[in-house]
Amino acid sequence: MEEVNRAISVSSTFDQIKNKRIDSIKHVLYKSRDISDRGLFNLYSQLYNEYQIYNYDSAFSYAQRMVSEGQLMREDSLIGYAKIKEGFVLLSAGLFKETFDLLQNVKMNLLPKTEKAEYFTMMARYYYDLGDYNNDRFYAPRYNDSGNRYIDSSLTLLTPESFEYVYYSGLKNIRSGNYERALSELKKLIASYPMSRHEVAVTTSTLSDIYIQKGQTDTAIDLLLLAAIEDIRNSTKETRAIFNLATLLFRKGDAKNASTFIEKAVDDAVFYGARQRKVQLTSILPLIEAERVNLLQNENKKVMNYAIAVTLSSLLLIILLFIIFRQIKKLQLAKADVTAAHRLQQHINTKLQEANKIKEEYIGYFFSGNSEFYTRIEKFIQAVDVKITDRKLDDIRFLVNNLNLKKGREEVLHDFDRIFLKLFPNFIADFNSLINEEGQVRLKEGELLNTDLRIFALIRMGIHDTQKIAGILGYSVNTINTYKSKIKNKSRVSNDIFEEKIMQIRSI
Repeated sequence: MEEVNRAISVSSTFDQIKNKRIDSIKHVLYKSRDISDRGLFNLYSQLYNEYQIYNYDSAFSYAQRMVSEGQLMREDSLIGYAKIKEGFVLLSAGLFKETFDLLQNVKMNLLPKTEKAEYFTMMARYYYDLGDYNNDRFYAPRYNDSGNRYIDSSLTLLTPESFEYVYYSGLKNIRSGNYERALSELKKLIASYPMSRHEVAVTTSTLSDIYIQKGQTDTAIDLLLLAAIEDIRNSTKETRAIFNLATLLFRKGDAKNASTFIEKAVDDAVFYGARQRKVQLTSILPLIEAERVNLLQNENKKVMNYAIAVTLSSLLLIILLFIIFRQIKKLQLAKADVTAAHRLQQHINTKLQEANKIKEEYIGYFFSGNSEFYTRIEKFIQAVDVKITDRKLDDIRFLVNNLNLKKGREEVLHDFDRIFLKLFPNFIADFNSLINEEGQVRLKEGELLNTDLRIFALIRMGIHDTQKIAGILGYSVNTINTYKSKIKNKSRVSNDIFEEKIMQIRSI
């Protein structure tokens, strides 16, 4: 338990090591010249492997680039391999429909033996996760059966002595209720096989499921502690070990450690972008936080009673009571924070259920899910709530009048400009190459993008709806159309294909 808490306290150090490794690969990608298509595919694959269990957005981006490079080389085996990798991150993010649609388009007959085995295990995981998410008496067993069949197909292609064969055989036995056989296989892995940190974490976490089913909670907690340590040291953000650990500790009454671990689980889920995991967290996070507040309240009552009994007739009593009342006030504020956080989590839960229907998710999430914006709004609501309670209407009017929405929009757009130019560093030059000399964009000092560039930057990111662009930039639809027409009239290409040329501008 102490080791997990210690690892959490220095987790940023492990992340820095991970980021340095990623930067070294990107350095090769950006600085090398005349990279072959195969070399580019391999570099994208290396970056995908680094991001696979670290960050959904980046892993998804590089998986898509792998698919594009495979299509450019017209190598179906590479395309299938890349789609399997893309399927992993989609499933990890909780996008079940998108995962299924993608994997159904993989040409199985063109995959090498190893990739076929990986495809079958991916489909097995899809059905297992779908069954866990559905958790229905009628459908869940069917999903488990489908997953078992895919595991069987994978086992016929794997070497019996390999880690993958033993692990997936054990996983199938767990799903089939053969716990003793699964226990033997997974213990064999831990005792006899050299494993990476991630493999150790996955194996111990899976093994803990057996002990949870057998009611041996202490053993399950020990295994999950090991899994959590390895996940943190490996900078694994796509994990359920620490979430399961927090849940078991909460049920045992260890609210302190449960609260610490659930906060880490929330941070990991948000960092990775795991929608399904966020939904799971919303079910237990308010309970753990409420229990922690109750513990603080009980401790505070004991301190207050002791102070009253010991210092009843002295001047020190007044000082102690003053301190105690301040603590009570802080607890009341903390309880209000927990209530507000619970409401926010319920709102996020609703948004997550709608997320699978949104096609332009990345950009929408960037503007609607900005954490700094929500923090400001939360502080504003808290401030107004306090003023309402104190009936300070003038103060409320002051707070409202001092809202600077224009500055907030400018900050969001500035962040968009910065991130976009990081992804498309040559965008301005490529854009100007499409415009005649006198009409080319000249940025003012301090500008990253202006309105002309920003409109077509949004189009390059996949937002073609003029009304949506107008909403993001704070203009009317007519104004956006005017800007677009003005630029197209200055272009060196036909207006009909101008936006097509914009979409051909490559990212890094």
